[in-house]
Amino acid sequence: MAIETMTVEAAQAMAVGYKAIGAGLAVGLAGVGTGMGEMGIGAAAVGATAEDRDMFGLALLFTVLPETIVIFGLVIALLLLF
Repeated sequence: MAIETMTVEAAQAMAVGYKAIGAGLAVGLAGVGTGMGEMGIGAAAVGATAEDRDMFGLALLFTVLPETIVIFGLVIALLLLF
């Protein structure tokens, strides 16, 4: 649809749709990136904890750190939607 032939309501509906797509991409891509990041960290954390039980706290901390990226994606999505 050409921009010149759109009504105001159609343009506003399209803008809302683009915002929803952007919010979904923000959360989805942040989740995928976090999952890929935690893939290696989790395996290393489990291995370190299996060898030395005192490493559990540090391993848990390093496993939780990538989760903040998802929170950032969620905040961006909420800012886009509201």
